[in-house]
Amino acid sequence: MTESGAVQPDDVRLIRALQVAPRASFASIADALGLTEGAVGRRYRRLRADGVIRVAGVVDPGALGQSKWLVRLRCRPGSAAAIADALAKRDDVNWVALGAAGSEVTCAVRSRTPEQRDDLLGQRLPRTAAVLDINASVMLRQFLGGRGHYWAALRGALTPQQEALLGTDEVPFTESPIVARDPVRLTPGDEKMLDVLAADGRASLVDLAAAADLTPGRASRRLHALILRRVVHIDVEIAAAALGYHAQAHLWLRVHPSAVKSVGRALAREPEIAFAAAVSGPDNIHAVAHCRDLDELFEFTSDRVGSLPGLQSLAVSPLFQQIKQAGTRLSGDRLTGRRVR
Repeated sequence: MTESGAVQPDDVRLIRALQVAPRASFASIADALGLTEGAVGRRYRRLRADGVIRVAGVVDPGALGQSKWLVRLRCRPGSAAAIADALAKRDDVNWVALGAAGSEVTCAVRSRTPEQRDDLLGQRLPRTAAVLDINASVMLRQFLGGRGHYWAALRGALTPQQEALLGTDEVPFTESPIVARDPVRLTPGDEKMLDVLAADGRASLVDLAAAADLTPGRASRRLHALILRRVVHIDVEIAAAALGYHAQAHLWLRVHPSAVKSVGRALAREPEIAFAAAVSGPDNIHAVAHCRDLDELFEFTSDRVGSLPGLQSLAVSPLFQQIKQAGTRLSGDRLTGRRVR
């Protein structure tokens, strides 16, 4: 792949190694990459300081029994940026972007309680004078997301042998229902552990144990259980532009009902797709595409997405500005490091 700025080939290999095993020690990563432990540590700290990557624990409210909503806001001219900034400050909104040349805001709402969701969608946003129109869709099935982000795009950065050396801390994202039928009940210790992981997904077991008032061994077992139940995943958040992806877009697909699963699964296999889900409403699939430039976006959407069986219509809406992704604020095209769970 083509790296931009100060991102070097060994940086890309390190990012891929973190995707395979986000909590692996620097020593283990160094052995797999053929680098020194000190070199891996320095590269990781530089990539974090430069806003290229962040490793963070991301909680899935669906595992706790809560739904997820995708919200599109059409705003009065000149007001969208302020609304997007206000939404990005909320801990129940983990993804915010400006589109339509800055007149539309799209956000993902992952409220931990029905009351929190109803307050935002039923009270606050409808009463905002600058909001002209609200379109809220509930997510019905997620085909790609979480640890799937850039999993395919960086494939090949490491050899199969190198990836095998790393093992894995958890399985990559697989298609799953949005809301768990058997929700997990978090303990106060779980909540404290998840707060630490939200700040640093690579936090040591000693730090996790101290936060949850557990021994490191019990903290390790509890973290493993929370990962298996999909309560949390350790995400490698990436600033797309830093790796040469300068054209990002929302894809709104209208698909025949009988083809929703097949189209969603086909999108999930495409390396350009960072997120794909079935949603309620006439546009019944939403996806986010990351391409190197607008020409690549055009070729991808017209040739590969446009030819999917069952597709009835496709709208491509380039992102004007990403404000927040996976809970992390962005400044320009870089991650700022400020994250809330």
